[in-house]
Amino acid sequence: MQYFIADLHFYHAAVIEFGQRPFHDVMDMNQQLIKNWNQVVQSPKDEVYILGDFVYHGTGEQANQILRQLRGRKYLIKGNHEAYLNDENFDQSLFEWIKDYHELNYHKRKFVLFHYPILEWNGYYHQAIQLYGHVHDTRTDYFNGLLGPNAVNVGADMINYRPISIDEVIDLVNTREMTWL
Repeated sequence: MQYFIADLHFYHAAVIEFGQRPFHDVMDMNQQLIKNWNQVVQSPKDEVYILGDFVYHGTGEQANQILRQLRGRKYLIKGNHEAYLNDENFDQSLFEWIKDYHELNYHKRKFVLFHYPILEWNGYYHQAIQLYGHVHDTRTDYFNGLLGPNAVNVGADMINYRPISIDEVIDLVNTREMTWL
């Protein structure tokens, strides 16, 4: 199964208040995010696409420790807070790959993965789905109205702090398409 999540912000104390996250402190947040991930991602063959901002204010070794606790094969679409990637102690082999942008196809549907919301994407006029993060849960109505039913914010704040499956994304988009005005 394929899963998606963005803006985990491990080690970022300020995001708890900024995003009104339901955690007591950074350690509580980190532990709960790991637990939520591993409750959803069951198989070592499951693929999880992280759409940026995985670790914020953390070291390469801290990123390694988190990644080793998370199930599945992990892919990173870089966000604007990936300083740990430049730490000489970071083990890049913990990700299958690291990219700025990625496209994949599933059941004859194109998925465009990017950290940032974009106005139009490859396949926009052919029901391609854009998955993004970056904006957390701010201005949700603005982005939903502007980007249309096929753009889905997979930021942790938006998906109950756990990865969302590709089938759940398709169900969400199909429902939106039927009710979109």
